[in-house]
Amino acid sequence: MENKIIEIMKKRRSIYSIKNELPYSEEELIRRLEQVVLTLPTPFNSQSSKMVLLLGENHTKLWKEVTLETLRKVTPPDAFQNTIKKMESFAAGYGTILFFNDDKITQGLMDQFSLYRDYFIPWSEHANGMLQFAVWMMFAEEGIGASLQHYNPLIDEEVKKIFGIDPNWRLVAQMPFGLIGAPAGPKQSKGVDELFKVVK
Repeated sequence: MENKIIEIMKKRRSIYSIKNELPYSEEELIRRLEQVVLTLPTPFNSQSSKMVLLLGENHTKLWKEVTLETLRKVTPPDAFQNTIKKMESFAAGYGTILFFNDDKITQGLMDQFSLYRDYFIPWSEHANGMLQFAVWMMFAEEGIGASLQHYNPLIDEEVKKIFGIDPNWRLVAQMPFGLIGAPAGPKQSKGVDELFKVVK
């Protein structure tokens, strides 16, 4: 019998066709996300990883206004139609989670523990990655589709201004989500011998 966690990991895929629906209430979504962020490890228990949940008009605004208009300035006109379609696909979901690192906390650790100064930034990124993966795993188990996007740093300042984000919080990733509209396609993987080594 396969391990339950591995079964869930196999369900987790980048899903780009998402719907404006959930399998449970919005209140339950919030409760579950609260439990995830409270449970995940962070370096020196610093709790430097932060999440912001955008719902309703704010979720739509992120993709159809903030990100789209920012990308309009840097995307060649002949390629912009594809950008519009991509932003519309994200906006079609139920919401978006913004993942941040609180750089003030990380800087405080660097100042307090000088021996590990060079490691606190990568450690904070590791912690944030674990948070992203934990949320994604939870969604996968519940039949919620999600993908991980990285339009930072292009949209950072606008996101902070419009959504009232702490200036010390640095945007790391964006995760649009909703019920799955269409499954992911086949996934190509390298042979396990290229990825994993056992030393006895």
